[in-house]
Amino acid sequence: MTITSSKSVLKDQVNNQGKPAKSKGGAPQKKIKRASGIRVRLTAAERFLIESKARDAGMRISDWFRSAALKAKVAARMNAEDRRILHLLAGMANNLNQLTKQANTTGIISIAIKCGYLLSQIDQTLKYLNRHDGQDS
Repeated sequence: MTITSSKSVLKDQVNNQGKPAKSKGGAPQKKIKRASGIRVRLTAAERFLIESKARDAGMRISDWFRSAALKAKVAARMNAEDRRILHLLAGMANNLNQLTKQANTTGIISIAIKCGYLLSQIDQTLKYLNRHDGQDS
C-alpha cells in the first residue's frame, strides 16, 4: 500500500512543479455560452428560403438567423396618431362620396368647390401617412 500511495504523491508533486495538467480532451470551452433559445415555426417554403440564404452566405442556419434578427430594424405599423388620422381620412372619404352624389343630382357649382377642397385635404393626409415610404424598415 505504501508503494501506491507514494506513486500518487509523486504524480501530485510533478503536477505542482509548474507543469500544466494534462488536457481531458474534447472541444475547447466557448467564451460565450448560449443557453437560451427561441422556437420559431416556419412553413416549408420559409424554411427552404432561410436555408438557401444561409447556404449562400456560407453560414449555419442558426448563425444566419441570429445575425438577421440582430440587424433587423422593425418599425411599428401604426401608432395612435396614425390611427386617428386614418379614421379622419375615412370620414373625409365618406363626406366626399356624399358631396359627389349631391353634385351629380343637383349640379351645384359650390359643391364642386367643396369637393376640390376636400380632395386637397385627403391628399395632404395621405402624404402624411406615407411619410415613412422609402425608408428601411
